[in-house]
Amino acid sequence: MLGEMLPDWVFDDEDRRFMEAALAEASAAADRDEVPVGAVVVRRGGIIGRAGNRRRELHDPTAHAEILAVRQAAAVAGDFRLDDCTLYVTLEPCTMCITTCRQARLELVIWGADDPKAGACGSMLDLACDRRLGPPLAHRGGLEAAASRDLLERFFAKKRRKA
Repeated sequence: MLGEMLPDWVFDDEDRRFMEAALAEASAAADRDEVPVGAVVVRRGGIIGRAGNRRRELHDPTAHAEILAVRQAAAVAGDFRLDDCTLYVTLEPCTMCITTCRQARLELVIWGADDPKAGACGSMLDLACDRRLGPPLAHRGGLEAAASRDLLERFFAKKRRKA
């Protein structure tokens, strides 16, 4: 893997607090029958954007948690540049989402579970560090990975039982 999954002990209490907020957004998404992915954007110790997936609800293929949280944060900030912000997301961002993070000039992306099928921070490919897209985007994975994976596994197991 090009992007490095770090052990949970690398993260501090503030990181854990913000990932818990992202997990709450993911859980709320599952309650809405959306794939349980949640995200929060943090600036100077406060959350300025938060969302869970809403693709079904909004009939919008771009309504991923990361995109919605970044949009909200940009509106709060009054600028598309979020260069002093960190995104916490429960699942490794896909190509669309990590490209959005780069366009928003985020300082750092921290994710929970890796996504070997669509992860664009090192699992499938690493668009976070691809210099053809400009300066690399700092990213770290593995924070609360087990909790993030558990939400996803329970959601899809429930879907399979219903099928």
